[in-house]
Amino acid sequence: MAAAPEIPKMQKAIIYDQPGTVSTKIVDLEVPEPGTGEVLINLTHSGVCHSDLGIMENTWKGLPAPTQPGQVGGHEGVGKVVKLGPGTESSNLKIGDRVGIKWISSACGHCQPCQASTDGLCFNQKVSGYYTPGTFQQYALGPANYVTPIPDGLDSAAAAPLLCAGVTVYSALKRSHARPGQWVVISGAGGGLGHMAVQLASRGMGLRVIGIDDGSKAELVKDSGAEHFVDITQFPRDDKGAALTKHVQALTDGLGAHAAIVCTAANAAYAQALPLLRFNGTLVCVGIPENEPQAIATAFPFAMINKHTTITGSAVGNRREAIETMEFAARGVIKAHYRVEKMEALTEVFKEMAEGRVKGRVVLDLSG
Repeated sequence: MAAAPEIPKMQKAIIYDQPGTVSTKIVDLEVPEPGTGEVLINLTHSGVCHSDLGIMENTWKGLPAPTQPGQVGGHEGVGKVVKLGPGTESSNLKIGDRVGIKWISSACGHCQPCQASTDGLCFNQKVSGYYTPGTFQQYALGPANYVTPIPDGLDSAAAAPLLCAGVTVYSALKRSHARPGQWVVISGAGGGLGHMAVQLASRGMGLRVIGIDDGSKAELVKDSGAEHFVDITQFPRDDKGAALTKHVQALTDGLGAHAAIVCTAANAAYAQALPLLRFNGTLVCVGIPENEPQAIATAFPFAMINKHTTITGSAVGNRREAIETMEFAARGVIKAHYRVEKMEALTEVFKEMAEGRVKGRVVLDLSG
């Protein structure tokens, strides 16, 4: 058994100092003490997700309460267990094990959604980085029975984005019910979620992928395994998607895709995606648009009845899907495209993200 490392009394953390704006601040916080069933994790890396931006800016109107000043954000944290709380003996975790903290940092395991393996809908969930201290800090607590084990040989920085982006799109692809050899459209294919969805779909699940995004992300999308790339900026916004639909149909034997996964947080993307489906097609909603909620503009009952279209939502995956996503990465099936930044760069990263300029993912080095 590894010797227990020395744990400092204070740590560096990044807080949202002015929620409602793009602003973060590095502060000193006390290192927390693990309670019953919890472990203390010395985090070395944390992915930065578009969801963190929405929480910081208070632009997700569906949330029950605004984010408060002092909130530690982040929900893609990887590090080593440095202390075991009471009641963790049955978890098989030990000092030195690498684990990850997900968007749902804690699920009860007892409510009906949990019993149905739908952890993301747990009635008693805690969300990392929203009214629960997140992973933009050097030490964090996690339930021993819910943290995700990180496989040996998988780099910690590479593992971080998989804890939200990776498992989320894996679950979404499964919910699409697309089968090997069928066509799937990935909207936002060059983003943090999208480029991993392309890899999982093409290399892990045998699907034929059409990636849609800004032309600047074409190389990343094609390298990720897309059979076709569509530069969305080359299609007019005022034709109700008719030109885009015609183009995608031409790529898919004139019928359209079997499924569409919308990874981008844009209402326009949802309106464009639904007409791209063929009969019995499924649209999976993943990206959450900001500001006032809008209905999907093209979801006309007649059109949906005429093609037997299905619209479904997909929250983050469950604990088993998180483990399976890590196994895909450990085998080299998927690899997050990311760059590493220091903690003090987070505000600028968020500004870049808000402007849609981030290719793949940004991972923070939390070593200080």
